[in-house]
Amino acid sequence: MSRPSAHTQMNQYETDLEKYLFLDDLHDRNEVLFYKVLVDNLSETLPIVYDPTVGDAIKQWSKDYRRSRAIYLSIDRPEDVRASFETLGLGADDVDLIVVSDAQEILGIGDWGVNGTDISVGKLAVYTAAAGINPARVIAVNLDVGTDNEALLNSPAYLGNRHPRVTDARYDDFIDLYLKTASELYPKAMLHFEDFGPSNARRILENNRDKYRIFNDDMQGTGAIVIASVFPGLKVTKESFADQRLIVFGAGTAGTGMADQISAAMVRDGLSREEAKARVWPLDVDGLVTDDMPNLPNYQAAYARPASEVADWTRTNGAISLLTTVEQVKPTVLIGTSTAHNAFTQEIVEALSAGVERPILLPLSNPTERIEVMPTDAIPWSKGKALLAVGIPVEPVPYEGTDFVIGQANNALLYPGLGLGTIVSGASHVSDGMLLAAAEAVASQVDPSALGASLLPSVDDLRASSAIVALAVAKQAMKEGLAANNPENLVQAVEDGMWQPVYPETSA
Repeated sequence: MSRPSAHTQMNQYETDLEKYLFLDDLHDRNEVLFYKVLVDNLSETLPIVYDPTVGDAIKQWSKDYRRSRAIYLSIDRPEDVRASFETLGLGADDVDLIVVSDAQEILGIGDWGVNGTDISVGKLAVYTAAAGINPARVIAVNLDVGTDNEALLNSPAYLGNRHPRVTDARYDDFIDLYLKTASELYPKAMLHFEDFGPSNARRILENNRDKYRIFNDDMQGTGAIVIASVFPGLKVTKESFADQRLIVFGAGTAGTGMADQISAAMVRDGLSREEAKARVWPLDVDGLVTDDMPNLPNYQAAYARPASEVADWTRTNGAISLLTTVEQVKPTVLIGTSTAHNAFTQEIVEALSAGVERPILLPLSNPTERIEVMPTDAIPWSKGKALLAVGIPVEPVPYEGTDFVIGQANNALLYPGLGLGTIVSGASHVSDGMLLAAAEAVASQVDPSALGASLLPSVDDLRASSAIVALAVAKQAMKEGLAANNPENLVQAVEDGMWQPVYPETSA
């Protein structure tokens, strides 16, 4: 009698959280088999090992604690940072990638302190499954700087530091210590930052991207996948980035990261930096962000609109609404990262479609209960005019005889290949040019010319897609003089760099 496969065993469980726990246990018991299940069933398993199911697992992490695959670093014991890494016994040439989080802004669920450890573990699992990053050459790190989650602080089961988040100079010193130590011990590793708070994320990236091989997926990766969504849309509208007017609804880490990438693309298409910023309108819970608002965080201040510019715009309870902004600006691109479900009402979508012939509409919040508008509404409300990509997997939308295929703006389409290309080339930094090359490589995999065509490729062929992205990124690193490695056959080098989930051969 044959034994059931691991994939069959996984599907015996009813809930995704139960499947997550099964796969987590399998990861501990048999890493090769764990990745074989993931690689052979990527579209099915990625939402289980990462977003959104990992969020449910994180909420239960302290209560369900089994073991941790991550290095734990406490802000209360900075003297242990180097020693903690050294317990791994890995040398300077043994590590390609480190993912670190302080868990302040986990996905859409907020601050989960040390419970957020598995966000780094899950991210590395996607890197390996999607792009073949060798799991023996990666490290997951949790930075425990406290938590402001009162429920955790008052829970007897909570395993982290029982004090509020440290926000003074000690926090910056701790980040500096982490970067210095990690880069000294593992000088070839890409240092990936994940789910940091908005102000911290931007400050850490801006202060350190020229000194270290650092990458922030929430800002740079999310921004680049939006660029990848816009590229095919521009092929349809026959415009350039310099022609765009962008509204970002939800001006946090992700939203401003998208504004950064799109405004940088505007500059590459001929605008000055100031001209590019003048084509971005950010909105948050208080409406349109203007420069007379008190205590603007650094990530919003860069794009705040002059108060004098909008002095005569209609206000509701003192705020300039999204609808008013859409009517005034007539945006060519509307992005949603607000997690405000159904915020893009019929009136807003109709106003967007009245302003330009083929608007690019990107409601990217997830999971489903947080998306700004469902495609089943957006397509008919726009009369099929909107060029749409979303942050969740959705079925095609039939409308007037055409099935509109809706691409998922999933960062997993981009960051695994970006990481692989960085590793293969030995790039000293992750440059804007490398991010753009990754976005173009993703966009190159679709043909948007037909009515209803997707703006993004499917995750079903993610390993092949990641190889295409890696090749483009490595070529760009070499072009910019950032590459330490310059293989004669770059295609073969990328293929050779992709670890496969197979058992090693043993000698007879």
